[in-house]
Amino acid sequence: MRRLPRPEDPNLLVGYDTSDDAGVYRLTGENALVETVDFFTPIVDDPHTFGRIAAANSLSDIYAMGGRPLVALTIIGFPAAGSPELMEQILRGGMEKMREAGCAIAGGHSVRDEELKFGYAVTGLVDPRRIWRNIGAKPGDALLLTKPVGTGLIATALKNSRAREESVAASTQSMERLNRDAAEALREIEAGAEISPVHAVTDVTGFGVLGHAREIAVGSDVSIEIVFADVACLPGALEAARAGFVAGGLKANREFLESCVSFAGNVPAEHRLLLFDPQTSGGLLIALAPEAAAAALAALERRGVPTQRIGQVVPRQSPLLRVG
Repeated sequence: MRRLPRPEDPNLLVGYDTSDDAGVYRLTGENALVETVDFFTPIVDDPHTFGRIAAANSLSDIYAMGGRPLVALTIIGFPAAGSPELMEQILRGGMEKMREAGCAIAGGHSVRDEELKFGYAVTGLVDPRRIWRNIGAKPGDALLLTKPVGTGLIATALKNSRAREESVAASTQSMERLNRDAAEALREIEAGAEISPVHAVTDVTGFGVLGHAREIAVGSDVSIEIVFADVACLPGALEAARAGFVAGGLKANREFLESCVSFAGNVPAEHRLLLFDPQTSGGLLIALAPEAAAAALAALERRGVPTQRIGQVVPRQSPLLRVG
């Protein structure tokens, strides 16, 4: 993408050059469109649940930019020999989650595909003066994470019929949960502040905690330190890591990131895997002013968002990321 020309449009406030979660296009001084698209193959067995997770995952990029979702278009690739009832259950699950978010479904597009895929293109609104980006973190910032991790490890164990029922249930509940409450909590601590204490936000998805932390670090010209013991994980995730249920996405993340991350000797192998693990519909990774951390954690707790302070932002150094 770096070899492609950047669109020359002053109203394109956020494009693809910083690997942000969504694009932002200014309409007026008070309103801008937030645009995102996301779809993937099934991560759970139940089609209705798959639809709900896919919708929550697609909506997450809007919340990560500080926006409010308005309307979505469905994207589905479905086998020609597939059951219409199966498609209905997927679509019904997605519609339920979109309804919960207050986001209208205006239609969509389907194609025949031997591998089932499902997701949405979502449009939202954001104040162009209050966009959250994955750049802007500052040394000293506190680093928060609003969901436990391990969905990829548990999904891989499930595909091998080795995931415990309670692990799958906890992972599903986490993936289905909208990041709306987390975004609203951040807006609460911004209210009345002349300068926002929220400096950088992204949602943790396919690149894992370390991959998305790297994007914040590179875009902000800083480094990040993470305390592995403070990163909450889903029940069964560490067991899946110890058992070797490592998907291709995790291996790809590890290969890409290993040159820019260092681990202290006390970090167990399974925790290292957890930080590389690709997430589906993960939480928000937030860098904010340290004096606002307590208020942010309290606002998140009031909304029932299971948030941890997992590290801090430090001046740029080598390697870019440190885990201890």
